[in-house]
Amino acid sequence: MFTFAPSRRRRGVDPATVERAVRDLQLPQTVFKTCPWEPRELVATGLRQWLRCCGPALADDQVIGMPSRAVDEAWHGFILCTRRYAEFCECAYGRFLHHHPEGAETPTSGHDDMASQLRRTVVAWSLVAEPGEECVLWDLDTRLGLEQPWGIPAWRVAEIEATLQERAHRP
Repeated sequence: MFTFAPSRRRRGVDPATVERAVRDLQLPQTVFKTCPWEPRELVATGLRQWLRCCGPALADDQVIGMPSRAVDEAWHGFILCTRRYAEFCECAYGRFLHHHPEGAETPTSGHDDMASQLRRTVVAWSLVAEPGEECVLWDLDTRLGLEQPWGIPAWRVAEIEATLQERAHRP
């Protein structure tokens, strides 16, 4: 699994700008060069959801975890389209979204464990999801039939979401 961290500290990230940039993003076929799984539309949905989660994480200088190997491979393909990727990052986040492999020290977190990073991914999703929108990231690899799928068990997602609800209703 892989993570990201911001390239600069404490710069604002506008949620509406991120949403618009992700919605308008045209993914070239080269994005899927190392991501052979079908249907590509489902992988593209996962990648777009991931990129949306990156917005609030960057705004809070947080590192989130990548819950899908298929999305990770598509993200790698996108990163290799260097000009398009850099332009997208500038448009969406106002800065470059760096890639940090699992286990690598990041500028903000040192050596953070993957369980914490994945928890923050669920938190980030709760901030960007439209009402009733299904997140495909949690079980995408299983849906696609990947050997050794990544993901977050449904019970863990529900547990994190319940904690968020409890905290939201505290005085």
